[in-house]
Amino acid sequence: MIVIEPSFEVLTPFGSLTEQVGLQMLQFVEQMARISHRSEDKQTDDSWRRFIQAVVVEHGDWSVVEHATLTVIFRVDRGITHELVRHRLFSFTQESTRFVNYGKKDIEFIEPTYLQGRKNALFLWKMAIQESERTYLDLLRDGTRPQEARSVFPNALAATIAVTGNLRNFRHLFLMRTSKETHPDFRRVVDPLLQTFKQFIPLLFDDLEVGQRQIENLRKPR
Repeated sequence: MIVIEPSFEVLTPFGSLTEQVGLQMLQFVEQMARISHRSEDKQTDDSWRRFIQAVVVEHGDWSVVEHATLTVIFRVDRGITHELVRHRLFSFTQESTRFVNYGKKDIEFIEPTYLQGRKNALFLWKMAIQESERTYLDLLRDGTRPQEARSVFPNALAATIAVTGNLRNFRHLFLMRTSKETHPDFRRVVDPLLQTFKQFIPLLFDDLEVGQRQIENLRKPR
């Protein structure tokens, strides 16, 4: 049994998300948005900040940020992937337990947050996970196909899922999933993901803070 920490990687059409790439994305948003007024000739290297502030943040035209997309590759437990795919406007590609034969590779699990500091609960959880892993491998050795043997896996099984959407999609994800009511294991990845977006994509996420009540978040522009 291998226990790992959840993680994420952010990719864009311009490469990995950096300050320069975040700037390129906002410049692209400005370029597309200026089509409506045919003011493309007014764009300069640094006009994006004034434009995004005035048109998106202050005026509230969030539709224009839908022109910029990126992908987050999450490594999380399968319970969290079930919640991620409820955000239907994203595109998803998820590691399939039908087609992956875990008898030919290491089986990874993610320890849930509720076990922190609970020695006995952690012991019971590890016993259950080890039994699940052992049963899966025994079923494979008995001739069971991976797509059938997978039924013994728990939600703690680690899975990779690619989530692609535009910047407005991700803003809504943060409003819904960094709230006080969000599952703690979801917040383990989404809270730091929000900080990454705030660091590399100026203006669009600055008003968002983790741990607020969802009703408060839903009062914000989206």
